[in-house]
Amino acid sequence: MKKKIPLHTKIIIGLVLGLVFGLVVIKTDIPNSFTLDYIKPVGTIFINALKMIAVPLVLASLIVGVSNLGDISKLSRIGGKTIATYLITTVVAISTGLILVNVFKPGKSLPIETRESLMQMYEGDAGARVGQAAQLQEQSPLQPLVDIVPQNFFQATTDNGAMLQVVFFAIIVGIALLQIPKEKGNPVIAFFDGFNDVIIQIVNYIMMIAPYGVFALMASLIVEIAGDNPDSAVELLLALLKYSLVVTGGLLLMVMVVYPMILISFTKVKYLDFFKAIRPAQLLAFSTSSSSATLPVTMKQVEEEIGVSEEVSSFVLPLGATVNMDGTSLYQGVAAVFIAQALGMDLTLTQQLMIVLTATLASIGSAGVPGAGLIMLIIVLESIGVPAAGIALIIAPDRILDMFRTVVNVTGDATVCTIVASTEGELPDGLIRKGNPLTPNE
Repeated sequence: MKKKIPLHTKIIIGLVLGLVFGLVVIKTDIPNSFTLDYIKPVGTIFINALKMIAVPLVLASLIVGVSNLGDISKLSRIGGKTIATYLITTVVAISTGLILVNVFKPGKSLPIETRESLMQMYEGDAGARVGQAAQLQEQSPLQPLVDIVPQNFFQATTDNGAMLQVVFFAIIVGIALLQIPKEKGNPVIAFFDGFNDVIIQIVNYIMMIAPYGVFALMASLIVEIAGDNPDSAVELLLALLKYSLVVTGGLLLMVMVVYPMILISFTKVKYLDFFKAIRPAQLLAFSTSSSSATLPVTMKQVEEEIGVSEEVSSFVLPLGATVNMDGTSLYQGVAAVFIAQALGMDLTLTQQLMIVLTATLASIGSAGVPGAGLIMLIIVLESIGVPAAGIALIIAPDRILDMFRTVVNVTGDATVCTIVASTEGELPDGLIRKGNPLTPNE
């Protein structure tokens, strides 16, 4: 029996073949119209499919995540500490990404001619967004708060740009499910739990065409941007390399600097022992790109190696797999600004603060499966007026970066779980379990 090729390998193959095909087209007599008329539509279908499931993915996963808190009293203590810490680490991650991308400006490395070519590709979409931005400037400073509450929930679900309204509704529904009688709430929770599984399965279906979508997007992008000038394609690839380095640099900062500082500040656990304890979970996260698939291993390592009780780990970690996506959030911040830079759009401070807000809230509803971060990126882009089709710029290296950011997601979950356990008095001496004996960490 032949060994099945993993999906991530297929996507990398699609990326390489799309790049090669695009370069062949612009260096030979093959007409560009063939690529644009018969290959690009495959990439468009892939993007549309991702947009299609964005709203139901957020709605189902967020309602299930909030309702899984159990009861209001638990929410007020352990739940309150958990959610607050998750939100703080998410904001830190996004801010780290924004600082790096604004300092190194990977998108600005594209020549003016290439940027103008990109803008022409999306000028209709961009022009519409500029008009909307002008209208927003005339509104009340509190209008964003007003806009969070939908007049018509069903209407909000038809517009990915109104995702904050869907998030607001989902949180309210989740809290309400905690307070109504269980015999009435359980069928509703069971429905959304099953619906969430259905949506995740649909994500799996969409990811099956990802190699072809990546091929089509990469090939058509090279043809559209380069035209008769192959040097433009090389410049784009160099910009993508810089973008990838900024993302991985930010992810390394989270793992090697931010999380150790948090552990040192709130626990007595040695961070080297901590990383050694969760290393199996990190490796699985890297290979699967799924924090949900890694969850059982993460719980096992945190309980057996760090000494966290099952009560805390079974509450904090599953919640983290739903609402805590530090690596994904950092990537979204970098990607959003990179795409804006590549398109020649200068984001204001207000727009970048909107990235922090939207990416934080979007991460709450981001499923822990491969490809979900790309869906949430679309939400972030549309919230700041950057053409969502701009994800074509960064989708090529996305699968590889997904492996790295999932490691950060899982590490963040384990870090917060250790902190919550410490504040609950479970790790008073910073003890880490290594097999049967306990060895103190000073």
